[in-house]
Amino acid sequence: MGPSTGMFLAFLGAEVIKIEPPEGDKTRNLTGMGAGFFPTFNRGKKSVTLNIKDENDLAKLHTLLKTADVFVENFRDETLAKMGLAPEQLREKNPRLIVASCKGFLKGPYEHRAAMDEVVQMMTGMAYMTGPLGRPLRIGSSANDIMGGLFAAFGVLAALIARDKTGEGASIRSGLFENCLLLVAQHMVQYDIEGTESPPMPERVFSWPVYDLFPTRDGRQIFVGAATDGQWEKLCKGLGLEHLLDDPRLQSRPDQIAARDWTLPQIAEKVAAHPFAEMVRIMEENDLLFAPVARPAEMYDDPHVNRPGGLFTSHYADKKDFRAPALPVEMNGRPIVSESVDIPSIGENNAEILGALKVEAAE
Repeated sequence: MGPSTGMFLAFLGAEVIKIEPPEGDKTRNLTGMGAGFFPTFNRGKKSVTLNIKDENDLAKLHTLLKTADVFVENFRDETLAKMGLAPEQLREKNPRLIVASCKGFLKGPYEHRAAMDEVVQMMTGMAYMTGPLGRPLRIGSSANDIMGGLFAAFGVLAALIARDKTGEGASIRSGLFENCLLLVAQHMVQYDIEGTESPPMPERVFSWPVYDLFPTRDGRQIFVGAATDGQWEKLCKGLGLEHLLDDPRLQSRPDQIAARDWTLPQIAEKVAAHPFAEMVRIMEENDLLFAPVARPAEMYDDPHVNRPGGLFTSHYADKKDFRAPALPVEMNGRPIVSESVDIPSIGENNAEILGALKVEAAE
């Protein structure tokens, strides 16, 4: 969550200095599903190593903070306070400093609990909504860590704008739990308004006539959606099911939804008669909702992902170079990305950053 905050700010043009212990951040050495964590969320940063348990190094950190606009931290409150790095301690010395704290929870009964992405997914109902009944599942991404970091960066930008007007910094706190709560808010509000609960997504009551996966003739799966009257008409015509358009039992969207048990088998039969590539052509020509069922690794072969500005190559010191997307935003037709998306080696910028502090102290 903290590293993603820094990555977002780096992509927007900030100089981001990552403080690591002398042996380097432990996540540098993760393998398997964790192998992508450090390189993905530390692109475009500088690395400085400090042993903050050592008084001299902790003093260097405090000196460094005097030169900073923003301090992003991902520690427990108690740990920070012991080191003199709690937001109120730092801002007492430097009122213009913006402290962005990435926590499991915002202030309240749970604020001192430990949390990780999967924990808050279970707590908020996200896991319940993702898996079938009786089998809660986390979603297939560290979505709360990433989005929680995005909100922290969002808060930093707001605080920077406010500081231009007031001259005062701010303490920003972003919560993993509250982020996930926002993601399930639509289901909460449904209950508050109607008094009804939606079943988990795999067993949901559909709001559209067609919103399903179908096998093609060559064994691939394709997702097909028809959510509007126009899409229903285009899908029926595209698949040669014009007789459904004239059926008196299918003249309204509620009628079409109620008839899914006998219309979907007809659609499935038509889809199964076509190879995947032909289905893509039919869907594109009729401007319909559709998607292949892809794996993340297949994104490296996707033509849209490989458009100019879709992927950026990062040099990962002592390891393999890799390609990854930047911010999903364009400004004036160009992607937003920092000048460098490389991964620093451990302490790569010690001489540059700490050397500058020595000169400043001497002056």
